[in-house]
Amino acid sequence: MNFDKEIDTSGLNCPLPILKAKKALAELQSGQTLKVVATDPGSLRDFQAFTKQTGHELIDQQTAGTIFIHVLRRR
Repeated sequence: MNFDKEIDTSGLNCPLPILKAKKALAELQSGQTLKVVATDPGSLRDFQAFTKQTGHELIDQQTAGTIFIHVLRRR
């Protein structure tokens, strides 16, 4: 899968991954995708809540050991 932008928030805890994703999404056009790499286990539920509140689409979430990958599409 191709992404329009990717950010690495490894080592950051809530709410920093969400804040960095919000800023990155603001730089994208509607329909573009953002990949967020995180290490905070709470980011799974945080990104679910964030997309419900903002109207962005949560395309995918994956876990690989202690790495959590979130793919969002800008509304």
